[in-house]
Amino acid sequence: MGNLVAIVGRPNVGKSTLFNRLTKTRQAIVNEEAGTTRDRQYGKSEWCGREFSVVDTGGWVVNSDDIFEEEIRKQVLLAVEEADVILFLVDVMTGVTDLDAEVASILRRGKKPVLLVANKTDSNDLQYNAAEFYSLGLGDPYCISAISGSGTGDLLDLLVSKFRKETAETIEDEVPRFAVVGRPNVGKSSIVNAFIGEERNIVTDIAGTTRDSIYTRYNKFGFDFYLVDTAGIRKKNKVNEDLEYYSVVRSIRSIENSDVCILMLDATRGVEGQDLNIFSLIQRNAKGLVVVVNKWDLVEEKTTKVMKTFEDAIRNRFAPFVDFPIIFASALTKQRILKVLETAQQVYNNRMARIPTARLNEEMLPLIEAYPPPSTKGKYIKIKYVTQLPNTRIPSFVFFANLPQYVKEPYRRFLENKMREKWNFTGTPINIYIRQK
Repeated sequence: MGNLVAIVGRPNVGKSTLFNRLTKTRQAIVNEEAGTTRDRQYGKSEWCGREFSVVDTGGWVVNSDDIFEEEIRKQVLLAVEEADVILFLVDVMTGVTDLDAEVASILRRGKKPVLLVANKTDSNDLQYNAAEFYSLGLGDPYCISAISGSGTGDLLDLLVSKFRKETAETIEDEVPRFAVVGRPNVGKSSIVNAFIGEERNIVTDIAGTTRDSIYTRYNKFGFDFYLVDTAGIRKKNKVNEDLEYYSVVRSIRSIENSDVCILMLDATRGVEGQDLNIFSLIQRNAKGLVVVVNKWDLVEEKTTKVMKTFEDAIRNRFAPFVDFPIIFASALTKQRILKVLETAQQVYNNRMARIPTARLNEEMLPLIEAYPPPSTKGKYIKIKYVTQLPNTRIPSFVFFANLPQYVKEPYRRFLENKMREKWNFTGTPINIYIRQK
């Protein structure tokens, strides 16, 4: 279970700046993969060997010009519910505001560890101003400057010390983990219930505190996998009923802890911005993907043509990654429910695939010879050898070249497409690295 850190606070206290500082170390790595969108709101960070995810709650608000107290309250409540540690940012220059006091009172009632961070402390004189934040009742304010980075190292040391001890869940590595994700009311719970059926005894929950026992072992019809518990199955909290973007925060844990994500779309609504946000989380975490168009029973005209149009629309929205299965199903009538599981299993197998080096070279080298990378500045690029890296999360291949720095993105994509044509990598991202011979 990774730890999730939420940054909360009123507008313009520097949440995004702090977010960028915490995640920048990883940003470069994350963005090496093609097609990853930079979500301002979600990133990964690492300090002293502990990896954690960071969410900037401010980034998700729709109308950022006129954020109402109501919105901020909801964000803070969400953070209290979902995060492991909360960074409450306040601004030394303006001091305590009514809104800060309001946020503090919600945080005091919540049972989560909170670090009170006094931002914009750019000079030592300002440190004395930070003393007024003791009135918020959240302990010592930690003075930092998110822009210059002063004080952030100490803050991170403290942050990491607050993480829950990693409770090792006894889950078997060879058993795939599937997560069902999607916007609210798209039918996540229904499909999970359809999978599990009424025969609850087939399902074994793994012990651990309620919060952590997120894996449900599922074993029937010849399937064996873990279902990663998603927010939809937890008790619904009234405050978040209407809030679409919270489904994204809620999905983070499930996605990070799974191998294959079953992304549910609503046949009656098409692809919406929210679906794209969740899709980009799946991409950023390099997870397998099966798209399920649920509520297909409600669509009037179910011709092949309608299906095709729908499929194309989905792939266009999710491009450049288009090699994933799409299944039209109905959790209600249980139509094609088993197909969903079979497909998820297949995507998992694709993700685990190993291709012998000899075969790779035999297939790819003639192709590369026929279509070599375009020469740059009169230099000819030669790719001599290709092999698959062992023990990677997703299939990763290294092409050894004399001038790897000249192999550009379009050619990498060409190689990827050719590999997808020759081997079945449907549903899984693959990495292609070009290295010096």
